[in-house]
Amino acid sequence: MKRIIVGFFVCLLCVAARADEFDDLFADENANFDDYYIENSENTNMECSLDTVSINDGAMTVPVADFDIAGIMLGMSFDEVQFVAAADGLYAERPKNSVVYSIHPDWKYNLDYECRRMKIYAPAALEKCINSFARNRGVLYASELHLVRGVTGETIDVFFTSNATDNVVWKIVYKNDTDEIEGDAEKFENQRNKKTMYWWQNVVDKYGIPNAGASRWASSDNSFDPMMTAYFGELELIDCGKHTEDSTLNVQQAQDNFAAEPYAF
Repeated sequence: MKRIIVGFFVCLLCVAARADEFDDLFADENANFDDYYIENSENTNMECSLDTVSINDGAMTVPVADFDIAGIMLGMSFDEVQFVAAADGLYAERPKNSVVYSIHPDWKYNLDYECRRMKIYAPAALEKCINSFARNRGVLYASELHLVRGVTGETIDVFFTSNATDNVVWKIVYKNDTDEIEGDAEKFENQRNKKTMYWWQNVVDKYGIPNAGASRWASSDNSFDPMMTAYFGELELIDCGKHTEDSTLNVQQAQDNFAAEPYAF
């Protein structure tokens, strides 16, 4: 009986300590998330597959990891990308929500559990609790940076891994207006054809002839190695291996740090 009473008292102290921790967290003047655009990470599109890549007959592998789009490369840090964009001057961050922040789903589940154990259930308070814990523990990270070139309407969307793998670029998507269709008249068809030819010639001039299919550059026959694909008016430079590594680490670390009850038996 004495052991039960002591255990109950210790449990009360733990709850009180958590409540104090939460109060201190919310007393932090930086706990305002109005300037953060935080996406619902549960809807994140993985976009990576286990499919192999077929290198064209007679073609060699190419160093896709060395490719850049407007100076931005795979493996760059968030700060490096911002520096390159600012130094180049061609692109600027889009006016609204240029930076998107994320929490890996497994971490979000962990923090939701912790906040609910602290009797926080109201949606707005629960979200603030989760986001505050995530930021303070380093699991809230800049996952996207969106750039635009006002003169031409070109866009570059840069995607980053979490802090588990140093918050580096794993995907870059560039788009222009090559694929836009104005009408069916002969003059529009002529203009589109010229625009398309100009686009593809510039792509080949910069990156060389595709070595996997008609529009793909591959580092190897493994789809988890860096790869680039060109479409009409679009380039996608991607490192699925880094993205998969990051996701795997987050799942493992979230499992290791789940705040389970202190069972004793």
